[in-house]
Amino acid sequence: MFKRFRGAGAAIDLLLGRCSPLQRMQRLPSEQASGRVLSQDILSPVSLPGFDRAAMDGFAVRSGETKGAKPNAPAYVKNFLPMRAGMPVPSDFDAVVMSEDCQDRGTTLEITAQLHAYKNVSRVGEDIAAGEKVFSEGHTLRPPDVAMLSALGIGEVWVYERPRVVVIPTGENLIPIGQRALRAGEAYEINGLMTGLYAEKWGAIASRTEIVSADEDQIREAISSHADADMLIIIGGAAIGDKDYVPRVLEEMGELFVHGVRLQPGKPTALGVVAGKPVVCLPGYPVAALSDLYLFVRPALQKIGHRTDRQPRVSATLARKIASRPNYLSIVRVTLKDGQAEPIMVSGAGILSSVARADGFVVVPEETEGLEAGETVEVELFD
Repeated sequence: MFKRFRGAGAAIDLLLGRCSPLQRMQRLPSEQASGRVLSQDILSPVSLPGFDRAAMDGFAVRSGETKGAKPNAPAYVKNFLPMRAGMPVPSDFDAVVMSEDCQDRGTTLEITAQLHAYKNVSRVGEDIAAGEKVFSEGHTLRPPDVAMLSALGIGEVWVYERPRVVVIPTGENLIPIGQRALRAGEAYEINGLMTGLYAEKWGAIASRTEIVSADEDQIREAISSHADADMLIIIGGAAIGDKDYVPRVLEEMGELFVHGVRLQPGKPTALGVVAGKPVVCLPGYPVAALSDLYLFVRPALQKIGHRTDRQPRVSATLARKIASRPNYLSIVRVTLKDGQAEPIMVSGAGILSSVARADGFVVVPEETEGLEAGETVEVELFD
């Protein structure tokens, strides 16, 4: 049984409690795996380096023959071999003297620095030993990680599949972007575009349906047609009142556990489950939809997709006071300049330009009635 107007924290917990990490895996060429999450540990098949190699340009020598060598009392050795950094060091030598610490005298090498065994030599397995764990399951591969895999000769890796997200925009006054000039009362369907772009950025594969009319049968059909998705995101139709057709359909087809969140902006939010898959219903106003994307969709996709990356954030001093609604969690857009966070607009869920001008947002907790100028705040940066 759902409860109207849940606190934002409780709503997030309820949603995450109904999200399960994907178990589907796929094998990818390593060079295509940057940004993907490993589904198994990676053990090195070889040692790196695979041979003792020179770490410096110079000469391979026997360290014992350099005992006591110093600038005013050099050692003279007859057994030496020119080396370039990266070259294999023959087994009958155990050190490399740097070029600046020696002088080639033809048949002898004059050395002015005492060397210990394996000085300036990278040993076999010094970087990675054969059989050593290189990366653990759940690790998100970065470009240098892919380079490491390639250095080890690992051409393919197993990764978790990306979550499949289907975005369903609803509304009678919406038209496809750029189809024609807008008439009075119409708007381009931009929330679906924004939602899909963020879902892709956060590791999912996103697709959008055509705009669905504010009709329960059509909403039901759109949900049924995409029941194989790992998450459904429905935009619009969740306002509390006679037009809350989406929550009614969710309650009929599965479970509706949140309808209305004490969130500013973003109060007309609904959360549910259909066929075991989470459904997030975003408000129709762009800024409110964006708040929900960060508060609900991002952490849900992280859990489903085995991702652990944190939202980038910086500390700043609040330039002026922020007033907030009691018992509501507030998302306040801010700009950053010279270490200060300047609030742009506290209200106005439809003013998308306030986001375009913003660097990020400050979260004002439910139990806090605003923040004072001069307070240190954490600014969550927009991706």
